[in-house]
Amino acid sequence: MCDYHLDGHYLRDLYSRQLCADPARLSYAFTQRMYPLNSFVQRLTLERKLEGHEGCVNCINFSPDGGLLASGSDDLKVIVWDWSRGTPVTSFDSGHVANVFQAKFMPYTGNCVLVTAARDGQIICTVLSSSGSMMSTKRVAHHNDSAHKLALEPDSPHVFLSCGEDGGVMEVDLREDPPKRKRILICRSPKNTRIALYSIFIDPSNYNYFAISGREQFARIYDRRMLSEVTDNSSQSCPEPVKKYCPHHLENPENEIRKANITCSVYSHDGKELLCSYNDEDIYIFDTSHSTGSDYVKRYSGHRNNQTVKGVNFFGPQSEYVVSGSDCGHVFIWDKETQKIVHFLQGDSQGAVNCLEPHPYIPILATSGLDHDVKMFSPTAPCPTTLKGLEEIVKKNNEERDEYHNNPIDGYELFMQLIARQYRRGLRRQAGIPDSDSGESGDEEGREDLDEQDDDSDNEEEGQSAGGARGIRCVQS
Repeated sequence: MCDYHLDGHYLRDLYSRQLCADPARLSYAFTQRMYPLNSFVQRLTLERKLEGHEGCVNCINFSPDGGLLASGSDDLKVIVWDWSRGTPVTSFDSGHVANVFQAKFMPYTGNCVLVTAARDGQIICTVLSSSGSMMSTKRVAHHNDSAHKLALEPDSPHVFLSCGEDGGVMEVDLREDPPKRKRILICRSPKNTRIALYSIFIDPSNYNYFAISGREQFARIYDRRMLSEVTDNSSQSCPEPVKKYCPHHLENPENEIRKANITCSVYSHDGKELLCSYNDEDIYIFDTSHSTGSDYVKRYSGHRNNQTVKGVNFFGPQSEYVVSGSDCGHVFIWDKETQKIVHFLQGDSQGAVNCLEPHPYIPILATSGLDHDVKMFSPTAPCPTTLKGLEEIVKKNNEERDEYHNNPIDGYELFMQLIARQYRRGLRRQAGIPDSDSGESGDEEGREDLDEQDDDSDNEEEGQSAGGARGIRCVQS
């Protein structure tokens, strides 16, 4: 028979919680004490699946109060779930014409305002009624290539950042009508070519700072107070970041085609650590108090990040764990301090697990990927995991990674990269967005400022104006 091995402090909290004496204080104490216990994390098991999408689920986000969960998919829909009951509250057409990559609740809006980003480059704001019906949807900004991530200010119902494969960072303020948006950064390499961005995250300890990462080996931290608005056709060099980090052994790649790049980066709960997941490499933590150029302080391995643009996250109220999906369809959980795998979970049956969303207050983990559902994990297994089968899975992941790196680059790989770029251009034309490169060529001549072109169209509701185009499903972004 399994035992949770709780000492007197935990038993007292559990007993007091059951008696409901001062429930707010004791519930918080209970969560803070119990959530990070290995005995809880190692009991995580699949509780239920949220089924309703007809395509890969590319993003999931808990509402600030933790009561709802939003998911976005290749089917171009956003579903808001009552996850504890496993039922949808509402489902609506996102207004995008290609794969929805991000859907987030704006804080302090009563869970009624969501912002979304997608492969079509559009950033759309949707307002729901208190009953869940859609009241309005409007395009508030756009990128010239796929828009992957949104970064919210935790205390602001109005302001957020977005990033895209055009190398741009947009700042949007919903207080004005039409919403004010400005491009505050175009990320460029030392050769002045644009760097496609996959990830953006605002420092929870200082909202002026934000971290970006993408198709290069460096994670960059910028201060918004030091940035000014730039036009899209600007060819000026990229401002120097406040800090820039990369594992020292990845700084000088042997070839540019397969150089390591960062698919996702997130801050810890207190902003003291920056967690970065590298494609077909490992996951690293950088200490943000260290000077620019400092090496990583922790490293996590065993998974594989090659097929898709995968997320990574902290888990626990004090960021006690690191969690990531894998090409093998599993979810890996590491103890942050020991850097050892403490649990692995069977995730998607169709392949890669891409998204990992911890509940804001309790030990619940939501995941999604190539399957057409969202999976909810809770610490309800009768016994902690024995990690049976882990060694074989890690060995296979390592062997596949080595095989990939040891194989020469062929013309087919380059050809498929070109096809992907041409496909994204076609999607932007369907959405009425002029052509642009994501930055592989350094030629910016003749590019017009889209903000000036699109002022009128941005004021219109975009939910039904996108046409019937559908995004390619489940492909690497």
